[in-house]
Amino acid sequence: MPRQRRGAVGRARHRSGEEGPDEALLRADRPGRPGAAQGGPRPPRDLQPGKGVAAGLALLRLRRGEAAGGDVGVTADLVTPSSVEELAALLERATRERLSVRIVGGGTHSGFGDPEEPDIVVSTAALSQVHSWEPDDLTIVVGAGARVAEVESMLAGRGQTLVFPEHPGDATIGGVISAGISSLRRGRLYSTRERVLETVVVTGDGRVVRSGGRVVKNVTGYDLFRLQVGAFGSLGVIVSVCLKLWPVPQASATVTVSDPSEASRVIRPLAVLQDRDGTRLYLSGTAGEVETLASRFEGPVTPGLDWPADPDGAWCWSLRVPPALTPEAVRRLPDSWDFLAIHGVGEVRAASPDEEGADDLRRWAESVGGRLVVARRPAGTSFDPWGTPPPGLDLQRRLIEAFDPARALNRGFLPGGI
Repeated sequence: MPRQRRGAVGRARHRSGEEGPDEALLRADRPGRPGAAQGGPRPPRDLQPGKGVAAGLALLRLRRGEAAGGDVGVTADLVTPSSVEELAALLERATRERLSVRIVGGGTHSGFGDPEEPDIVVSTAALSQVHSWEPDDLTIVVGAGARVAEVESMLAGRGQTLVFPEHPGDATIGGVISAGISSLRRGRLYSTRERVLETVVVTGDGRVVRSGGRVVKNVTGYDLFRLQVGAFGSLGVIVSVCLKLWPVPQASATVTVSDPSEASRVIRPLAVLQDRDGTRLYLSGTAGEVETLASRFEGPVTPGLDWPADPDGAWCWSLRVPPALTPEAVRRLPDSWDFLAIHGVGEVRAASPDEEGADDLRRWAESVGGRLVVARRPAGTSFDPWGTPPPGLDLQRRLIEAFDPARALNRGFLPGGI
């Protein structure tokens, strides 16, 4: 999937009565609008809408074996709608003409499944505005094309965080939600699914559907908006989303421990992570709380949160098991596999030079109610990316029929080839 450079995070508003440097920058990106800061700072040129599209198209053409280059303005392969209305019209026409559509965010989670080659590639790069931000309510409404790193940087100025993946790279808000990727802190601060309060989605046939509500406690009906988490775009293109934020802790520390079981000395640590180098315990709270908790351990203590990156290799894997079986999952990994185990959650992220040992590991995982999923693999390999289809696949197909009757969107990303 081609990578796209994201547009600048758009204008934000909030009720605090104060404007920080990030808000001034965001408003300055829209000169000429009422109240816009004239002559103020502007985002870097390579972060402005429309930049980087040619590079993404070149990658698309190279993958298709065509010559790179050409004028993106006269090529129909890649389209970057700048509004909900444009996107809805595009998808309605694609459905009418029986064209398949690939949705592109940052391209960081494009290795899942066995996707079909599309007729049209739709980039969310121009749908990157921050529509509203309520620091007092700990909520934000943001476009799906906004880069996670940019939004996190803006929120950090007010001591808040999305609690999205710690090393997002070029990942977008919509991409993280569509792939169902959660933070390493999910054991304490919950998963990405539980952070979504509302979505605006354009269905495969061009309908605009809003579900959920911009309040933390929402009892308005079915959680249709949370169906989008992990759906890989099969239920529509996410246009914008309302997310629950979290305050950045006053103090934090990383403690090296000899064994994951030592985490039992702390009630609900922020995270317990294990890799080939050892096990680290992550603590947060007030300065006094963190100091007291850290004193219970003999290992070295580092101020702050030293988050490791996910393992990287030719093959990348996501192993999910019942949380109590995480230590057993680590023991069963082939010696050649690098890994990052998230204890208390039941997830092991791994990387390997090849698929050797994966069949045995998958059989064990499925026998205990878990699964081994391929997150990335070399082109041309035939190893099943999902394994045994999960129960409820027929229900998933019926949902897709309701949201995307022509089955135009992101074909092949989900289990069972759907």
